[in-house]
Amino acid sequence: AMLNQTEVREFLLLGLTDIQGLQHFFFISFLLLYSATLVGNGVIVTVVMSEPQLHTPMYFFLGNLSCLDIFFSTVTVPKMLTGFLFGHQLISFGGCLAQLHFFHLLGSTEVVLLAGMAYDRYVAICHPLHYALVMSPWTCLLLAVASWATGFVHAMVHSIMTSRLSFCHRHIHHFFSPTSDLHHFFCDIKPLLDLACSSTSLNMMLLNVVTSSLILGPFILIVLSYLHIISFLFYKVQSQEGRWKLFSTCASHLIVVALLYIPALFNYALPPSRNSMQRDVQVTLLYSAITPALNPLIYTLRNREVKTALKKTLGRKL
Repeated sequence: AMLNQTEVREFLLLGLTDIQGLQHFFFISFLLLYSATLVGNGVIVTVVMSEPQLHTPMYFFLGNLSCLDIFFSTVTVPKMLTGFLFGHQLISFGGCLAQLHFFHLLGSTEVVLLAGMAYDRYVAICHPLHYALVMSPWTCLLLAVASWATGFVHAMVHSIMTSRLSFCHRHIHHFFSPTSDLHHFFCDIKPLLDLACSSTSLNMMLLNVVTSSLILGPFILIVLSYLHIISFLFYKVQSQEGRWKLFSTCASHLIVVALLYIPALFNYALPPSRNSMQRDVQVTLLYSAITPALNPLIYTLRNREVKTALKKTLGRKL
């Protein structure tokens, strides 16, 4: 048995770097990215809600995606920014669990929602005559609710399982409040499990089985949808131009899928390697801070309807 073990009630988030000059550079970069996330996604949500021509399934999902991105980056980025300004951040055990819960709730909701969006594209391209019937407002609402519900249940499982662990401090920082160093910029499951001094085998199993299948399941659905779409375009659509026109409605969705899934698969589906801790931090940065800022750009740059609606909405305001 380990001696004088006190239960940890706080964690010290060590953040990305200790180098002063880099901290300022990171602070400015991530502040700009975060502002871009809030403005870009905020604009998309506003335009989708205020423009009747965008009241279609595709844009209903896009509005959901933008909402998710706003919340998703808010879970981690503001705390990270204060870390750049004031050095290492203390976070309470409860705060840590809340961060973990919302990160996984929003992340897994987005993963499922992207599969719903792929299905929407599949019906639109391969069964255009049945589109209005299949993708009724009721279906869209159901798909959205199912995404959020799945995310909620998944996050709950991890929060409850993590809350039952006990953590012992490895480093004595101050006498009053035992803390433990967390080598990450927010409370993710893996770095937390590294600090636990009770058995984490069940947690690891859940992470490997449940989280990996939550990422792989929707991913397989997306791949199937696109295989159908591509074969439909090759066999049924004669003109090259027609193919491109139809496929371009999927392009933005495909880019967003790649930006979220590739890093997520790296993080949760690959076996841990020796420097996997550092890889996890870099990969998590990509989809918690950078991707949410890029999504609105990807959707507006490639999309004529959003651009037109944007001009109309802005024109009304000016």
